[in-house]
Amino acid sequence: MNQTRFAADLGPLAPAGRIGIAVSGGPDSLALLVLAAAARPGEVEAVTVDHRLRPASRNEAEGVAAICAAIAVPHIILSARWTDPPTANVQARARDERYALLARWATDRRLSAVATAHHADDQAETLLMRLARGSGVSGLAGVRPSRTLSPGVALIRPLLGWRKLELEAIAAAAGLAPTDDPSNRDPRHDRARVRSWLTEAPLDAERLAASAAWLREADDALDWSLAQADRLTHCGNIVTLDPENLPRELQRRLLLAAFSALDAPAPRGPDLARALNALTRGGTATLAGMKLSGGSRWCLSPAPPRARRS
Repeated sequence: MNQTRFAADLGPLAPAGRIGIAVSGGPDSLALLVLAAAARPGEVEAVTVDHRLRPASRNEAEGVAAICAAIAVPHIILSARWTDPPTANVQARARDERYALLARWATDRRLSAVATAHHADDQAETLLMRLARGSGVSGLAGVRPSRTLSPGVALIRPLLGWRKLELEAIAAAAGLAPTDDPSNRDPRHDRARVRSWLTEAPLDAERLAASAAWLREADDALDWSLAQADRLTHCGNIVTLDPENLPRELQRRLLLAAFSALDAPAPRGPDLARALNALTRGGTATLAGMKLSGGSRWCLSPAPPRARRS
């Protein structure tokens, strides 16, 4: 039954082609490995990223390699290439390095997708973390089932509808002993604190994950509505916007689309809100290297370089 259910979840995300499985050695990723190997025999490769942030990480990666060898799944260990290992914002830095390594590996191996073991409990934690940060609709939509990892390679999450307890049971039934990463319980990390709180709070992780899914659909609908509006004109290094009569949320998305059209970093949160307030009052602002001018039409162009002080 698990295999049939997983195949149904995987199919729309990776309908064909060889796929990669990111396996950390925890119960979630081991369950993903077992399910994927059964659903796509001969079409699965596995990878473990050694972040080189804990003394035990290499041995844990080699333990995953042994498991993969036992079930005839090709496996490789990728090591983080730190010039200076991070001491602040460690989990975010590790995540960025992990995805960069996965992207290069998948491209080299000509894989159509790389699957990670994010599940419903992870999604609930993400929703709560982003609520605490004051995120908007896009942020509260949580992690998406699929996104581009690198050209021609998708990052997929086929387990978003599965609970952690289910995955632990699958790994145990396969006789696999998961590794224990103590950072998952380290209260210095936001996710670890939320995870601990969620186990004690009268909240249902599955319902929270369902709310994230509804918000994701709303987010997609807003993007679709904006795409029909034809409110952006791009000429050279200048973008002109027509914000008239648009709801504020669509004005915000239109402004983000302008930054994207100019290949400028997308501002978020309070900075974007302040710029939007200035534009709606007819004022000007400088943000992410762009000059923004308000009025009946908004205009974005590269900001002139600052004059050097003598």
